[in-house]
Amino acid sequence: MHTQESTNYFAEVKIGQTYRVLVAESEELSRKMLDVALSEEGYEVITVTSGRATIECLTSLETNSEKPAFDLIVLDLMLSDINGLNICRLLREQGILVPILMLSAKNSETDCVLGLEVGADDYLTKPFGMRELVARSRALLRRQWLMKLPPIQVLVYKDITLIPQECCVLLRGEQVNLAPKEFRLLEMFMSYTQRVWTRQQIVDKIWGEDFFGDTKTVDVHIRWLREKLEVDPSRPEYIVTVRGFGYRFG
Repeated sequence: MHTQESTNYFAEVKIGQTYRVLVAESEELSRKMLDVALSEEGYEVITVTSGRATIECLTSLETNSEKPAFDLIVLDLMLSDINGLNICRLLREQGILVPILMLSAKNSETDCVLGLEVGADDYLTKPFGMRELVARSRALLRRQWLMKLPPIQVLVYKDITLIPQECCVLLRGEQVNLAPKEFRLLEMFMSYTQRVWTRQQIVDKIWGEDFFGDTKTVDVHIRWLREKLEVDPSRPEYIVTVRGFGYRFG
């Protein structure tokens, strides 16, 4: 367990590859239990005992880093010096958007709604089981991770839809099974519709510049691709031969 009131300490802590959780809890037994439960989950846990230390370490590290200092904040509502609601409100006003799991002995609907309205992402009333706390923490971290994922890029041309991140190709709504080279060929073509590619350019792009085989392998893969995509492979609609030059898509 790491308990420290000095921001210099936090500035020296290196951010690892695991999730990093800040626990703000003034009651010693609760703080130790939270530390153990979250550490056993594989998280790096830093604990503080006051609201002032919470704000200082967060604002200091957020300012000096290109990414959030913590992945999750477990914040007790009744800290010894500053109310957890005020801390949550202040952090949100400063643009610190790290997920906050607020803990409180107040279990009325009004208290819960107030906590969520000032910026908490979840509200857990005391007493609670550690398994529930870990589950809620995991859910908040998973949601945050999903929000950071880049949007899925989808390539669409007429009846063909290609989803690069899923290695998925749909033809008129039905999935088409393509070999890896066929998929990469189609992705290349659909990323640059109407562009004419020579065989050598295709080899360099798909097989790599170190490929020493026959460039006619391109013709073979184009034929296989046409057989899977074209209504009439002998009269292609998608992958068109440009005589004397190579191939284009569309």
